Amino acid sequence: MKLSDFNYQLPPELIAYQPLTERSSSRLLVVDEANHTFQDQYFYELSQFLTAGDLLVFNNTKVIPARLYGQKASGGKVEVLIERVQNPQQALAHIRASKAPKAGTILELAGAFPAKLLGREGDLFQLEVSGEQTWFELLDQYGHIPLPPYIERPDLASDRERYQTVYAQKLGAVAAPTAGLHFDQNLLNQLAAQGIETTSVTLHVGAGTFQPVRTEDLSKHIMHAEYVEVSAEACAAIRACKARGGRVIAVGTTSVRSLETAAQTGELQPYMGDTRLFIQLGYEFKVVDLLITNFHLPQSTLLILVSAFAGYATIQQAYQHAIKQGYRFFSYGDAMLLTRQKNSRLAL
Repeated sequence: MKLSDFNYQLPPELIAYQPLTERSSSRLLVVDEANHTFQDQYFYELSQFLTAGDLLVFNNTKVIPARLYGQKASGGKVEVLIERVQNPQQALAHIRASKAPKAGTILELAGAFPAKLLGREGDLFQLEVSGEQTWFELLDQYGHIPLPPYIERPDLASDRERYQTVYAQKLGAVAAPTAGLHFDQNLLNQLAAQGIETTSVTLHVGAGTFQPVRTEDLSKHIMHAEYVEVSAEACAAIRACKARGGRVIAVGTTSVRSLETAAQTGELQPYMGDTRLFIQLGYEFKVVDLLITNFHLPQSTLLILVSAFAGYATIQQAYQHAIKQGYRFFSYGDAMLLTRQKNSRLAL
């Protein structure tokens, strides 16, 4: 299929620019691919659709305040978005400026500290700080939460808490794994009491998640690299779930890509490293049975992924249903519960 097959028209008023006060009060569209039905629920009702012995797989990445504003020695303004912290003193970043800075340039960031430009790695710039404070410490002190580009407002103090899952642990993401934003501690406690098991993987979401696909021929699209960790403990939890007849439920497309990356040999095994896995129609899923996900941007790799998971026609119909029913879209928006279409799975 072509990129244009994954377009849709969204009324601007359905874009969620602000989060709801209560995380789990967002709406949940339950999609039954087998029966072609749609149920309009609320996220706090999720437990009705899960069974004791099922396994939720969370992405425990933690969003860093990755956006910095500053200037060059010439006085020219710069905007820096840290993409990946490589070590305490060095990081790769996107830099927006009137003219791309050259190696050796010193950037004064947040009016508080200098960063030296060492060089480039593709489209990214390598920046180095000196002194006792690490990149993570400097970002925590001076950085801004990197809200998605379609949220055209400055970040607020409340975004530091709200654009973050309640179970976030490992610093490194520059965008939230947004399906997880709907979980609050009360809901997690309720699911645990019901006998729903949980495990975690890590995928540090990069700014590339918002980059548009620029080629009509999807086979020519090159995915951006993102760092993934799937532990031996997570693999064991998934095998135990399958053995007891439970279902593996990925919380977000990032959890899907983490698990499927770790199962590329046909057998799920621990994995640590980058992934460029682009899941599109025809992909045979090896691990995931159900998917909790938000509504995604038109012509995005995420919309293509969910179409591969639940079926192209099913997703097209579900999105039109959501638009008619006034669901809230994108990162701070509502959620869907999808079942993997029957013909898209290999035995684990």
